[in-house]
Amino acid sequence: MTNGPSLSLWDVTAEERDMGQPLDGDAVADLAVVGGGFTGLATALFAAERGMSVHVVEAGRIGQGGSGRAVGLVNAGVWHPPDAVRRSLGDVYGPRFIRLFGDAPERVFSLIERHQIRCEATRNGTIHAAHAPRAMAGLAARHDAWSRLGAPVRLLTRDEVAERTGSTAFHGGLLDDRAGTINPMGYARGLARAARAAGAVISVETPVRALSRDGAGWCVTTGRGAVRAGRVVLATNAYTGSLWPGLDRVFTPISYFQLATRPLGDIADRILPGGEGLWDTGRIMFSLRKEAGNRLVIGSMGAVIGSAERGLSRSWALRRLSRLFPDLGPVAFEEAWSGRIAMTPDHLPRLCRLDDGVFTAIGYNGRGITTGTVMGDVLARLAAGETPEDLPLPLTTPRPVRSAGVMAPLYSAAFAVNQAIRAL
Repeated sequence: MTNGPSLSLWDVTAEERDMGQPLDGDAVADLAVVGGGFTGLATALFAAERGMSVHVVEAGRIGQGGSGRAVGLVNAGVWHPPDAVRRSLGDVYGPRFIRLFGDAPERVFSLIERHQIRCEATRNGTIHAAHAPRAMAGLAARHDAWSRLGAPVRLLTRDEVAERTGSTAFHGGLLDDRAGTINPMGYARGLARAARAAGAVISVETPVRALSRDGAGWCVTTGRGAVRAGRVVLATNAYTGSLWPGLDRVFTPISYFQLATRPLGDIADRILPGGEGLWDTGRIMFSLRKEAGNRLVIGSMGAVIGSAERGLSRSWALRRLSRLFPDLGPVAFEEAWSGRIAMTPDHLPRLCRLDDGVFTAIGYNGRGITTGTVMGDVLARLAAGETPEDLPLPLTTPRPVRSAGVMAPLYSAAFAVNQAIRAL
């Protein structure tokens, strides 16, 4: 359990203990990591295992940003099917990216096993559910593309999806047996525990004010002292502010909200009885999963409007659940929260060298668990001075998205309208 206002259901129910103390005076390290989410903590763990001294600086608590507010789906790949990724990235980076991100759930679950991270890990797959008959063509194409690569994916009929979900609302789906679900805050805290055991130092409640050159290295200045390091990794993704000029314009920030029911008891056994996570093919997608306490967690794009007890988001969730499960009856919600997602125009992440010794990965498009873990390893190798020959993405400089400032409020308005319409 956590003290103070909860960030999400996961913040309240995570078995892993919150940890870290504020920075107290100046410190020196080989590597300074700004951000205590999946990317920063995975970077710290992998870098410390390489023998580097590492200091993580987090503005809030572990998992304060998107990591502690995620849905908890451990999915392979990205939004695009493999063929589209190869067309976008070319014949050099495309196959590397597909292989690395296709294997990403295995990387996550292997870390969980190796470090005995208590995060309700369930590896029973995830279902990409067809919201309309026409969506089955796209799912069939994804199935064919992944099957050619030997991935354990299965195209499900409408009846099969109904059996696996307890709902007749879907028109089929794609089951990915590589995938699964976790308590994302539990995973973040478990990564922090593993990183500290490997020798990393973690300072929480320590906002960074400036990043500046310091001789041959860098100085990370906070209100509680400074961390001087030879190399720096910025691991802030959708919560990137003005610390590095222009970096917050590489993506368009959007919100994603979720509500968790109170424990439903035996009636929940009929919903997602196999423990799969689910998201749909709708243009404004929604997600559904069940957690260890028999709560349903339902969400969609946009910010929370209201609270778990009242307001538009609660009405949206009630209506959506009643349409999915007409026999469920009235439910009450105990938590409502939202987080930010960094969306890029091509729905692919970016790997950037910002300056000598300063690196970042950004633009995860809602795939933070696997992308953060994979990029943590890549960033740790770059910070260690390695020149990896298997980078999944070109190492570039940030390219601002001109429309980011305009699109964010437009998306926000569209998502609010969607809530209002579907709450009726």
